[in-house]
Amino acid sequence: MNVVSRGFHGRRERVTPDLPPGQYLTRNFPVLQAGPTPRVDLDTWQFTISNEAGAKYSWSWRELLALPSEKPTVDIHCVTRWSKLGTTWQGVSLDTLFENVETAADFALVRSYGGYTTNMPLEDLLDGRAWIAYKYDGEDLSGSHGGPARLLVPHLYFWKSAKWVTGIDLLNEEEPGFWEQLGYHSYGDPWREQRYSND
Repeated sequence: MNVVSRGFHGRRERVTPDLPPGQYLTRNFPVLQAGPTPRVDLDTWQFTISNEAGAKYSWSWRELLALPSEKPTVDIHCVTRWSKLGTTWQGVSLDTLFENVETAADFALVRSYGGYTTNMPLEDLLDGRAWIAYKYDGEDLSGSHGGPARLLVPHLYFWKSAKWVTGIDLLNEEEPGFWEQLGYHSYGDPWREQRYSND
């Protein structure tokens, strides 16, 4: 006599279709970073896009806030396996910042206060896929979460959404950023579990 009926596979965890493989939901917003939180003076804050020919396009804090903003609601996924769904932000679309930027580059290297960098194809910053965010959940973005402004690229693992951004260098060839030099995946698609360079 069978103790377990046919087709019984034990308890199944609830599967959420919005979660990439290997991720779990969190209600908190964990703080993870490489290095200390920098103190950024808004009077001297500047965001600069440098194209492959060396031309620079810059915005002060006041100029950034004067640009049209958007309020995206997005899911975010950390490489350490937590996911937070339905997060609300406010910021300037990279499409707005790139309107007058002349470039034929294929790659971007994002720079931050404190020396942090991360890389991605330029196309991942355009077509409504990325923002320079300065508010989270209706409040000014705190320093621990990347304030005064961070990059928000929700379709990639969250280490690509660099905190404390200062600018973007446009490149003809890919250049690895901080975590990418230490073995993280060059692209970082959470749906393909691209956590490390051999994934």
